[in-house]
Amino acid sequence: MLFLFPSSGKAQKVGLVLSGGAASGVAHIGVLKALEESQIPIDFITGTSMGALVGSLYAMGYSPDQIEQMVKTEQFRNWSEGIIDQKFAYYFKRDDNNASWISFKLTDSSFTSLLPTNFISPIAMDFGIMEIASGPAAAAKYNFDSLFVPFRCVASDIEQKKSIVFGKGDLSEAVRASMAYPFYIRPIRVNGTLLYDGGLYNNFPSNIMYEEFFPDVIIGSNVTGNNPPPDEDDPISQLKSMAQSKSDYTIQCEAGVIIEPKTNVGLFNFNNIDPIIDSGYVATMRKMDLIKLYIERRVEPIELAAKRNHFKDKQPAIIFDQIHIEGLNSKQKEYALRILRHKNKLVTLEDIKEGYFRLASDNRIKNIYPKARYNPTTGFYDLYLSIKKERKMVTYFGGNFSNKPISEGFLGLQYNYLGRFAAGLMANAYFGKLYSSIQVKTRLDFPFKTPLYIEPNFVWNKWDYYKSSSYFREDIKPAYLVQNELYAELNSGFPTGKKGRIVTGATLAQTTDNYYQTNSFSQRDTADRTQFDVVSGQIYYEINSLNRKQYANRGEYFNFRFRYVNGEENNRPGSTTVIDTLADYTNHHEWVTLKLTGERYFNRRGTLKIGIFGEGVYSTKTLFNNYTSSILSAPAFQPTPDSKTQFLENYRAHEYIAGGLKFVINIRKNIEFRLEGYVFQPYEALIKREDLKVDYGQPFALQHYIATGGLVWHTPVGPMSLSLNYYDQEKDPFSILFHFGYILFNKRALE
Repeated sequence: MLFLFPSSGKAQKVGLVLSGGAASGVAHIGVLKALEESQIPIDFITGTSMGALVGSLYAMGYSPDQIEQMVKTEQFRNWSEGIIDQKFAYYFKRDDNNASWISFKLTDSSFTSLLPTNFISPIAMDFGIMEIASGPAAAAKYNFDSLFVPFRCVASDIEQKKSIVFGKGDLSEAVRASMAYPFYIRPIRVNGTLLYDGGLYNNFPSNIMYEEFFPDVIIGSNVTGNNPPPDEDDPISQLKSMAQSKSDYTIQCEAGVIIEPKTNVGLFNFNNIDPIIDSGYVATMRKMDLIKLYIERRVEPIELAAKRNHFKDKQPAIIFDQIHIEGLNSKQKEYALRILRHKNKLVTLEDIKEGYFRLASDNRIKNIYPKARYNPTTGFYDLYLSIKKERKMVTYFGGNFSNKPISEGFLGLQYNYLGRFAAGLMANAYFGKLYSSIQVKTRLDFPFKTPLYIEPNFVWNKWDYYKSSSYFREDIKPAYLVQNELYAELNSGFPTGKKGRIVTGATLAQTTDNYYQTNSFSQRDTADRTQFDVVSGQIYYEINSLNRKQYANRGEYFNFRFRYVNGEENNRPGSTTVIDTLADYTNHHEWVTLKLTGERYFNRRGTLKIGIFGEGVYSTKTLFNNYTSSILSAPAFQPTPDSKTQFLENYRAHEYIAGGLKFVINIRKNIEFRLEGYVFQPYEALIKREDLKVDYGQPFALQHYIATGGLVWHTPVGPMSLSLNYYDQEKDPFSILFHFGYILFNKRALE
C-alpha cells in the first residue's frame, strides 16, 4: 500500500522555482497569492534575479500581500530607477550643474574610458535589501535552510563561466548578486569573486531545487525564455548570445507543473505592476486543478500565520555598535566615520541611514556597499561598509548641438583628494559661437559637526549675441552685443538639513560690454564700450531636490539671494553714438539686490505632472549711461533653455515679478511632452529715449509673455529636445529650437 500510494504514507514536500525576468518577475507575487489562497504548501524556494528577490522575501516570512504592498511603495520604485529617497538626498555635496555628458577616468598608466557598469545607481537598493534581509538572516543564523522557508538563489561567475549557488552566508548579498543584471545594476564581489545576474547561466533553477531539496512536487513559475538566435545586423542580440547561456526551462521532477504568466512589460518598467501580478495569479489558478491533483496536503492560514509570527519573533532588532570600513586608508576612514557621525555608541538603522546616504553622495566616493552581521556575543550588529573611492583624475566631455548657431563643446577636468578632509581641483572650458568660458576652482570639504566647504573660483565668460544670432535674411541686421566677464570669488557654505545650504561669498570682477546702439553699422565703425569694475558680497539660502539638471519633472528648487554691489562704470562712446559729447563717462554705483526663485513639481508618479515657477527681484540699482548698457546689466528673466541663449530686452528690468506653469506629460519612459507658459511683470520697464539714453517707464505699465511647447527625450547622456518658442516681441516672436545636450553655463559674475 505504501508503495502504491506514496502520498498517503508521508507528507509531501513542495518546491517552488521562480525564474528571472526583470519587471515580468513581479508576476511571481501573483503565483504566491494563488498558491496560498488555495492552501498549497511551499516547503522550498529557489530563484534567479527577480525570482530571487520575490522568493527571498517569501522565505523571510513576508506574506504575498505584504510583498505586493512592498513592490508598490515609493521605496521600491526608487530602487528600480536608482533614485535616493528625497528624505535622504544630500544636496550639500552636489557639484554645480554643467554641460557634461560622460566622464572618463585617468589611471596612473593609461587613459581609459570608464564604460558604465550600471545605468542606475544601486545605492538605495543595496541599503534597502540589507535593511529588509538582516533580521531574517540573523534569525536563521545565516543558514538559508533555517529561514521561514528554506531558500536558494543563483548568481553568475563570468570568469569561471559557471553558476554560484547560495545556501548560507549573508542573505542580502546573495540576493543582490543574483540581481546584478549586466549594465543595469552594478555587479558585486562576494568572497573576492565578481558576480553577475544568475540568469546569465541559469535563469530557471529547477535543477538546483531538485539537487538541493529533492521535493516530491515542483511548481515552476517562468516569465521568460531563451533569447532568439543572434542577428548579424543586431549587435545587442550578439552580445546577449555571447554573455548568456541557454537555460533549461523544464522540471526534472516527474510530478511537476510549470506556470507561464503572460506579461507584456518593458524589461525594467515597474510603473504599473498590478496587471503583472494579476497575470501570475490568473495563470496559477488556471493550473490549480492540476496542482491539486499532484498535491493532496493543505496548509491552513492560521497555521501559516503562526509559523510566520514565530519566525519574526526570533529576529533581533537591528542596532549597530561597530562600523568596519574596507577599501580606505586610516585618514580616509576617519573622514568617512565623521560623515557617518558614529562614535562607537549604539545606533539604530534609522540613525545610520542619514549618514550612510550623506557619505554615498560624496563625489569623492565612487561606490559603497553595506552588510550587516549579527554578533550573538554582544547582541548587536556590526556594519561592514565596502567603500571604493573615486579615481584621482576625472575628465568630462559634453556640450550642446543645435539647429541654431548656439552649439558648444564642453571639456572638464577634476582632481580628487581624500584624506582627513576632501578636496577637488576643477577646471572646465566651454567653446562656441554664443558662449565661451574658462573656469578654475577648488573646493575643500571639512567633515566638522556642521560640515563646511570653502571654494575659491576664477571665471572668464564671453557672450557673443551677434555671432549667435538666428537671423539670416540680409534685410535684418542683428544688434552687435558682446559681453566679457572676468571675476574671482571666494565662497563658503554649510548645509541646512538634507536639501539645503547657506552660502556666503565675496567677488572681485570686471565686466566689459561692447555694443552698437543702432543696427545700422559698418565694419569701419567702432563699438561703444562699457566697463564695470566691481566688488560684491553675497549670501544666499538654497534648497534643491530637482531630479535633473535640465528639464526636471520632479522635486523642488528654492533660492533666496542677497547681493551687495559697489563698482565704477566707465563708458567710452563709439562712432555710432548720437550723444553730443564723445568724452568718456565715469560714474560710481552702489546697490543691493534681493532675488527669490522657486520651482516645484506635483503628482510625482502620474502621467501628468504640473510644475510651478516663480521669480522676483528687488533692486536699488541705478541706471547706467545709456539704454543698451543699462539693459545689458539689468537682471534677466530666463525660465526656458531657449531664453537663456537670447538677448531679450523685454524680459530685463531692475525690479520685476514673474511666474508660470509647466505641464509635463509622460508619453513613454524618458520621453515627455512639455508645455510651459510664463508672464513677466516689471515694476518700471527700462525705456529707450530718442537720444539713446534710458528712463524708467510707468509702474506696472507693461507685461510680457513667454510660451514653449515640445518633446524631450532624456537619453542616457543628455536631453534631446524639439520645441516651439514664443516671445512677446515685435520682431520674430516665434522660433524653433532643436538641441541635443545641455544648455548650461558657468555662473555669471553678479548672478
